[in-house]
Amino acid sequence: MTMDQPHPDDIKLTEVEVGRDLLLLITGGVRHIGAASTAYMDGDTARVMTSAVPHHKEHTISEAIALKAAAALNRTVTVVMGIHYDNLSREGIREAVNIVDRKVEQYLLQKTRTFF
Repeated sequence: MTMDQPHPDDIKLTEVEVGRDLLLLITGGVRHIGAASTAYMDGDTARVMTSAVPHHKEHTISEAIALKAAAALNRTVTVVMGIHYDNLSREGIREAVNIVDRKVEQYLLQKTRTFF
C-alpha cells in the first residue's frame, strides 16, 4: 500500500476508555499527532477545546468529530488525529475526510445503535 493516497484499510480509528471518558485516535498514511480536540458536555451543550500543531490541518476535522461523539455518547471525548499523505490532491483530501467520516459514523452507530 502506498503512502500517497488514502485508503479505508489504512485510516484507523482506535478507542481507549479512560475511566468514564473516551480517547479516539484517528491516524492514516504517515501517522503523527496533528491536532487534539476535547469535547465535553456543559449541560445539554457540547463544547470543545482544540490544540493544533502549526502547519497541520487535522483540527478542521477533529473538532467536529469530538463534538459529535461527546453529544452522542454524553461523555467527554478527546480526538487525536494525525493523517498525512504526500502530495495529496483536493480530491484525495476529500476522500480521506470521507473515509474518516464513515468510520466515525460506523463507530457511533455501533456504540449507540443510532444513525447520525
